[in-house]
Amino acid sequence: MPALRFNHMELTMPPGALERDRQDIVDFYSAVFDFDAIDVPLFDSTGLLLRTDEDTSQFLLLMEQEEHLQSPGYDHLGFLFESRAEVDEKLALCKQWQRKDDRVRIKEYDDLVIPPTTTHAFYVQFLLPIWFDIQVIEYEDGAGPQKNWVYR
Repeated sequence: MPALRFNHMELTMPPGALERDRQDIVDFYSAVFDFDAIDVPLFDSTGLLLRTDEDTSQFLLLMEQEEHLQSPGYDHLGFLFESRAEVDEKLALCKQWQRKDDRVRIKEYDDLVIPPTTTHAFYVQFLLPIWFDIQVIEYEDGAGPQKNWVYR
């Protein structure tokens, strides 16, 4: 049976938010997470698509709606990286952005150790209605998952 994979998430924002914050959103998410941004005409409006690859196999679609997402808590989408160093690099980039733009919000966590795993993570939010959980899951020797993503 085929495995389920992440394809996309649509995030709705208040009218005018994309016009006002489009460039800041593009600049931050491109610099920190290497997203490529393209405008997408949909349903008599234009959304902003943040994609992970040229094939648009994984993406965030940002659309404006009168009834938009509001998340006052720590609702989030997790981004899984390969190494602790990558997570630390992303945290450093987010802190660098935060120094020049106080709208960048960061929540740092101690490592979560639940044998046989250690999760090293932080949360970041910038101009979008949810947080992103940036993490690596480290496994004790021989305890890794039976299935792993393969990138070619």
